[in-house]
Amino acid sequence: MTLKELSTISEGFAPSPLMPVLFLGHGSPMNAIEDNAFTREWKKLGQSLPKPNAIICVSAHWETPGTFVTAMPKPKTIHDFGGFPKELFAVQYPAPGSLSVAEETKKIISMTSVEMDHDWGLDHGCWSVIMHMYPKADVPIIQLSLDYRKDAAYHYELGKQLQALRSKGVLIIGSGNMVHNLGMMNWRDADGGYEWAVKANDTFKNLISNNDHKSLVNYSTLGREVQLSIPSPEHYLPLLYILALKNEKEKVTYFNDQEVYGSIAMTSLLVC
Repeated sequence: MTLKELSTISEGFAPSPLMPVLFLGHGSPMNAIEDNAFTREWKKLGQSLPKPNAIICVSAHWETPGTFVTAMPKPKTIHDFGGFPKELFAVQYPAPGSLSVAEETKKIISMTSVEMDHDWGLDHGCWSVIMHMYPKADVPIIQLSLDYRKDAAYHYELGKQLQALRSKGVLIIGSGNMVHNLGMMNWRDADGGYEWAVKANDTFKNLISNNDHKSLVNYSTLGREVQLSIPSPEHYLPLLYILALKNEKEKVTYFNDQEVYGSIAMTSLLVC
């Protein structure tokens, strides 16, 4: 390893003010190439936050049997979707990776073995939002996978173990959607949500604002509206990582708080 590489690692993990944490409702991959209210909020966010040394993204779109972190110097841009315009498939987001951040993440997680991944890259749950925040692609990014074999309580506890990275200039992002039911989408009307989706979104926000993380972890007890909102857990679990990282005195700010296509909530939150 060169002196320059050693210096970069040292600088990347120098003590820093506590970084905020983010849950981003990412919605359609088309947000990557559209100028809309959601993408403008992501852009403003990138301009207002302290520039991170690195980003860890927990995306709904990387599920694995076990826990993995990406550990390649140049993660590829993954177009993990179909049926969209060719312009979307042409998008590349060439942000660097970071072996040092991957190794530090592996080191601080004690509740499970973390494996290094050299094949994945950045999926659309990651790059389609972060490209608006940091359009120069100059912030190193790693992804942390979701172990699909584990329950919500496990993911919440795993999220807690990332806390130390916040003091080393690392921005932790959970990317999913609190309300996400593709099977019930209203493809003819992009604006607004079904009554059950609006009610579920309000339930989530009330519990978050009241710091009732226990109920949010045990979401299966929250009624029919929530069950319709979480037909499978992968888009909900990234939220739990972010809530697990919230300290007692930190506040939650909501943005992009809107339902679309009937059964998707773009609601996002900033914790700082």
